[in-house]
Amino acid sequence: MDKVIGCRIEDLDTPALLLDWTLARGNIDRMAEFFRGRACRLRPHFKNHKCPALARHQVEAGQCAGITCAKLGEAEVLAEHGFDDVLIANQIVGRPKIERLVALARRIRVQVAVDDAAQAATLAEAAAAAGATVGVLIEIDVGMGRCGVAPGEPALALARQIESLPGLRFDGLQAYEGHAVYTNDLPRRAEMVRLALGEAVRTRQLLESDGIPVRVISGGSSSTYRIAAEIAGVDEIQAGTYPTMDWRYAAMSPEFDVALSVLARVLSARPGTAVLDVGAKGLGSEFGPPRIQDHPEVETPAVLAEEHCVVQSAPRWRVGEVVRVLPSHACTTCNLYRQLYVHQDGRVIDAWPIAASGKLA
Repeated sequence: MDKVIGCRIEDLDTPALLLDWTLARGNIDRMAEFFRGRACRLRPHFKNHKCPALARHQVEAGQCAGITCAKLGEAEVLAEHGFDDVLIANQIVGRPKIERLVALARRIRVQVAVDDAAQAATLAEAAAAAGATVGVLIEIDVGMGRCGVAPGEPALALARQIESLPGLRFDGLQAYEGHAVYTNDLPRRAEMVRLALGEAVRTRQLLESDGIPVRVISGGSSSTYRIAAEIAGVDEIQAGTYPTMDWRYAAMSPEFDVALSVLARVLSARPGTAVLDVGAKGLGSEFGPPRIQDHPEVETPAVLAEEHCVVQSAPRWRVGEVVRVLPSHACTTCNLYRQLYVHQDGRVIDAWPIAASGKLA
């Protein structure tokens, strides 16, 4: 690692995952400043980059209620690196995972999503037997059609059951308006977010009128945070992509800069065409083909080969020349690498392990 500190980014072996620290630091500070003085707080989503060093910078910027993650394995990595307030914004099922979760809950404050009474009862039994307490948020489906119980009475019925279970601490509601985050039209996106999270707020009011305290509603994203944070009753925003950004999300939130890129090298070249040494195994492209930094005219394939990206209308690149590629999905791109090369003014200033890459369980 020491060998690369101070070197030019062009001298790195390829493909390499790069983070422009000037841009990423600006993104982090910009988000923290937005939440300064607000009742609603930020709970950054670790799944974006899976890098504890980057997560530490997010928390140290301030205005954070804790950290969000998607997988139990990510939460375990966070605990190993000193984070002590973690929300797993997902359901934890199956005996092996529940045993790991309970062990984690004895070390740090951990919350998980639930949307099923049997799931909650199994969690409660294991937690009580181990002398642990697991915080739970009832996930309600506010329009995405993925996980979650229906808002209103179904959520109230589940809350009543959870309140009676030992080993669990009912903390509130999770409501993710994921169906709205990639809506290009901002007024339409705002309308969708207000409708969706309005269901969560009304569910909160229903539970509280029944005598069940709701400490938090947690949801939101990097493209909806401005809207969601203004809704009375929404307490946490689980924004993820904002530190790194990718070209697709930047179209939704242009106040943030694309700080993440993949350094690739030209393997083969002929007039009008070049082949780069990175493909589907190194670029998340679910939301569109990769783009070449500083060359918007260049065409890249919608479906990448495993190890190659064939560039049409390419400049006169030479074999061996390096090119910076912008993925359309930062989260899946980061999961493909084990190291994040942080650079400033064209030189590597640090190399951070992506300690939770590959943590699928």
